[in-house]
Amino acid sequence: MTPIQDIASPMTRSEKRATWSLASIYAFRMLGLFLIMPVLSLFSEQLDGATPALIGLAIGIYGIMQSLLQIPFGLISDRLGRKKVIVAGLLLFFAGSVVAALSTNIYGIIIGRAIQGSGAIAAAVMALVADLTQEVHRTKAMALIGASIGVSFGVAITTGPLIASYIGVHGIFWLISALALVAILIILLLVPNPRQPKKHREAEVIPGHFSDALTNVELLRLNYGIFILHLVMTASFVVVPLLMRDAGLIPAQHWMVYLPVFVLSLAFMIPFIILAEKKQKMKGVFISAIAVLILAFLGLMLFHDALIQIVALLMLFFSGFNLLEATLPSLVSKTAPGDLRGTAMGVYSTCQFMGAGIGGAAGGWCYGHYGAGGVFMACAALACSWLLLAFGMKAPRHWVNMLLSLDQIELQKIDEFEKNILEIAGVEEVTLHPEETVAYLKVDKRQLNTDALQNLIVQYSK
Repeated sequence: MTPIQDIASPMTRSEKRATWSLASIYAFRMLGLFLIMPVLSLFSEQLDGATPALIGLAIGIYGIMQSLLQIPFGLISDRLGRKKVIVAGLLLFFAGSVVAALSTNIYGIIIGRAIQGSGAIAAAVMALVADLTQEVHRTKAMALIGASIGVSFGVAITTGPLIASYIGVHGIFWLISALALVAILIILLLVPNPRQPKKHREAEVIPGHFSDALTNVELLRLNYGIFILHLVMTASFVVVPLLMRDAGLIPAQHWMVYLPVFVLSLAFMIPFIILAEKKQKMKGVFISAIAVLILAFLGLMLFHDALIQIVALLMLFFSGFNLLEATLPSLVSKTAPGDLRGTAMGVYSTCQFMGAGIGGAAGGWCYGHYGAGGVFMACAALACSWLLLAFGMKAPRHWVNMLLSLDQIELQKIDEFEKNILEIAGVEEVTLHPEETVAYLKVDKRQLNTDALQNLIVQYSK
């Protein structure tokens, strides 16, 4: 069976098991960042030594450690093995959760959160997904892993306050530690062992490509964007739970705000995603979503005393946030050359975690010195800087990535094969890596002549 015919075939049973089990591990891991976010600032006020700046650091230190270590962990997994590195990271996650659960002062919480974040397994998980899936199914598997992040975020902010009302924040840390143990069992018992681990340029960081990723102006705009987006989101969650409590809503009922706000904002997002992708209005939708964030922060800066105002402005914020969170990875994938995609996403993810980390620390400091209004004014100013930068972005190309196996292609004719594949309607870019037996394509799916591509592969097959 040729690679093009395989595109329409379903994942194998082993691929499905690997994808779903690794997605669950990724989801459990991300809960460490998100589950505590809507309740930690409320809880930490009662801890010995707590100040707004230290509370913000406790929220943000997890992301800072993730940003510093996720790429090194991914590179180490190439040498030591994916599963060993993932298990080691999960054990660090477990240890940090236990330290935080046993802590009675803010410094213990900070240390526990730092240890949690030091088990940075995101890159290793994505590399293992690539090891365990065929080229034609890899993009689908990556998308499912990415979706687990959104699910984790939604579940965490809506259930965190409710869970804390029953078991307390110390109980949440114990719960997270239990999830880490479950994740270890999943990686050991359910995830298949890869037959032949190797480098996957579309899923992993390639050190030699760092300069390409860091000098691409369009990718830098997107990296700045995800940095700012998670900075302002985390800074906001240092303050918003306190404002809702001060407005008369007890912490145990905060989920009654987060749940409808998050669900309605997702529903609001759908038509704009369709407009951006199907109608190819991505740049306009993207810039409008940033403007929505700015309006939300300006509103929160001026009107954060009454609960109804906070809820309405949170709805506005999440509408912009969810839309940007969904479109930014798609833009990175569209912008980066096919064989640079793994490195580009690694840098992007590092900026995302760093934004979350700095946002927590800076948000706490700003709240302590300038109050809630100062936090939201700073968030609005940062979002404005992103908006100005986004105006200069190129309209994204609505191409999709495609991977083709070159296992059956005669390598002596590879240059001729590359020339002919570029002449097929709908094939916009192609990068061949014969040493990895993979071709990275950018294609316009609306125009792609799959029959011609199929025939060409058959023509050059051994």
